[in-house]
Amino acid sequence: MLNKLRVTQAIAEAGVVAVLRADSAEEVARMARHAIRGGIKAIEITMTVPMALQAIQQLAAEYSSKADPASDAYAIIGVGTVLDPETARAAILSGAEFVVAPAVNPDTITLCNRYAVPVMPGTMTIRDIQTAMELGADIVKLFPGSAFGPDMITAVKGPLPQANIMPTGGVSLANLALWVKAGAVAVGIGGDLTKEAVKQGDYTLIERQAQAYVQAYRDAKA
Repeated sequence: MLNKLRVTQAIAEAGVVAVLRADSAEEVARMARHAIRGGIKAIEITMTVPMALQAIQQLAAEYSSKADPASDAYAIIGVGTVLDPETARAAILSGAEFVVAPAVNPDTITLCNRYAVPVMPGTMTIRDIQTAMELGADIVKLFPGSAFGPDMITAVKGPLPQANIMPTGGVSLANLALWVKAGAVAVGIGGDLTKEAVKQGDYTLIERQAQAYVQAYRDAKA
């Protein structure tokens, strides 16, 4: 349980979670390494990636939340787009340190709690958020964030001030500060982090974009 709390706190301290999708395990691992070099220390490898578990295994062998935060080996490798407890367990055994799901699945949350691994189910309503929290979710993902905007977090934190909310989808450099100031515990960044790198075939662009997001987050928290 202490490990679960430690990793949850590490994600909150990282503030920015890279949500990575690609056409192969090799490509997504490459994206992850560049994002980490750019300063994003929480990495979500989605299960839509072919052989995603292979990528998680590779990255978990290179990076860990238990490493010195100042070292190049420090990063939190997690899994996303988890639809069921079987997938969650396979990812955890492959080295995933946190689990993100697109919706609230009680069995998935139970499985993650059994293994003392932070779980972040996707939610769209206050009822979803309350249910996820009651089931034992550590952070709730507001998805898609673009459908709501930062005011949704402000509204939710009226009746549920203890909710740890991470918007994903629709978070950009232009609005990141608004999400953070509304009370987001962290933000998930997807295509905006990688699209130009993929388009131009220059993956160092991921590092630059990662640096920009990390700086924007730090500025918003200052």
